[in-house]
Amino acid sequence: MKRVVITGLGVLSSIGNNIDEFSKNLFAGGSGITRITKFDATGFPSMIAGEVKNFNPEFIFNKKEQRRLDLVTQYSLYVCDEAIKNSSIDFNSSDLDRIGVIIASGIGGVKTWEKQHSLFLSEGVDRLSPFFIPMMIINSSSGNVAIKYKLKGPNYSVVSACASSGHAIADAYNHIILDNADVMICGGAEASITPLSVGGFIALQALSTKNDIPQKASRPFDATRDGFVIAEGAAVLILESLEHALKRNAPILAEITGYGVNDDAYHITAPDESGEGPSKCMLLAIKRSGKSVEDVDYINAHGTSTKLNDQIETLAIKKALKEKAYDVNISSTKSMHGHMLGAASAVEAVATILSIKNGIIPPTINYENKDPNCDLNYTPNYAIKKDIKFALSNSFGFGGHNVTLAFARYE
Repeated sequence: MKRVVITGLGVLSSIGNNIDEFSKNLFAGGSGITRITKFDATGFPSMIAGEVKNFNPEFIFNKKEQRRLDLVTQYSLYVCDEAIKNSSIDFNSSDLDRIGVIIASGIGGVKTWEKQHSLFLSEGVDRLSPFFIPMMIINSSSGNVAIKYKLKGPNYSVVSACASSGHAIADAYNHIILDNADVMICGGAEASITPLSVGGFIALQALSTKNDIPQKASRPFDATRDGFVIAEGAAVLILESLEHALKRNAPILAEITGYGVNDDAYHITAPDESGEGPSKCMLLAIKRSGKSVEDVDYINAHGTSTKLNDQIETLAIKKALKEKAYDVNISSTKSMHGHMLGAASAVEAVATILSIKNGIIPPTINYENKDPNCDLNYTPNYAIKKDIKFALSNSFGFGGHNVTLAFARYE
């Protein structure tokens, strides 16, 4: 069977606008959570978020183009530019029919949706922008990236809530395995720090209300966790068949060895308290990789900082790994950058790959109070050095969607 490697990464998040910034803060345990500045959140029970800071896309597209692209698509184009440059791929000498794009989102162009809906209500249908629909649709990111670089391979977007970009990466891997493509640009983007989005999650009682201590609000697996911190940004991976990557002498960062996907089939928002779905999902990823549970060195957890999710994920890891669960290092990088919804899987895949490449386990910051239901090694507060040969990255989404991606050091 073909081998699939990662040759490029791009990231935009509250802890860094490129791979170098992101890596530095990731391993230093820096928090990007602040008070919301995107809109006036006065009176909102949750007023904190992981906002992208100092975003300047003008070297990629001009101000006229910006007005025709929702922020989620701008974020996608921005991270693709970085990933493509880092991979050293030359599209002028590539078969563009064999290069595809799958960029996911959980919510898509919600900022455009809110603005246009308000305009419609106040001024009528004649004032709606002709760009409203093209800006708002979730597949706008994949389409615009393909158009910019003339990429004519498989192209679509995936929607599975907070598992979306994990499914995008798994699908991209499959396209290479099935010989539908040589190269796939895949990942996710989210730009959902808007009044309606934040308000919706407040109504679900899903968000942290630790407004006075923003940087300590996201505290996965800690006994005092009270909800996730919404965040924005994007991340993409460039996947290539090993044969294609070697032929062009590409930089190889890691290998994607397999994945697991399944569903709880239990409840639209709550995880199944048995932990069976995520447990089986991890085992599928391990089996597809040709590995055993003893090979797992690190798990990048979904770890949202919500009461139920962290407890059930802990249980699922125990069910999957048995006694090995107590030896493996686990961390939730959401403790630093917040929960990026549909982009979460992709940014955490980037974090996992950087961990393998650098031999460093990122910490779960703000872990201060032990929860008897969360009793594994979450790599609390400080990064540690560790030789990582094989790692898993978990993502779960509303609808019961589970994705586990498996990565290995390239050898």
